[in-house]
Amino acid sequence: MIRLVILKLLWVYQKVFTLLSYGSCRYYPTCSEYAKWRIEKDNLFIALIATIIRILRCNQFFPGGIEYPVIKKELKNVQYKKIDVQYWLVPKGRSKFILIKNFKGN
Repeated sequence: MIRLVILKLLWVYQKVFTLLSYGSCRYYPTCSEYAKWRIEKDNLFIALIATIIRILRCNQFFPGGIEYPVIKKELKNVQYKKIDVQYWLVPKGRSKFILIKNFKGN
């Protein structure tokens, strides 16, 4: 429930600031999109901490750039069937994955 409320607030924030054209995030994906991805796919507490750290780094003292979320996930009993891919998990070490959103068809 809390997760859905936070995601809805992020959606409103993104729509309002898109209309007002305040697009000045130093990172890709933007801090709000990063937060959305983390909250959708990671533990809520860890996602909120990572988002706060990311927002604190989004200033002129840090270079910015491309920084995809990294999540922990255990892959067990993988079923191979045709699915609609929303996120790609790119391996980064043991049980850690970089989270990349698939924009095709969305």
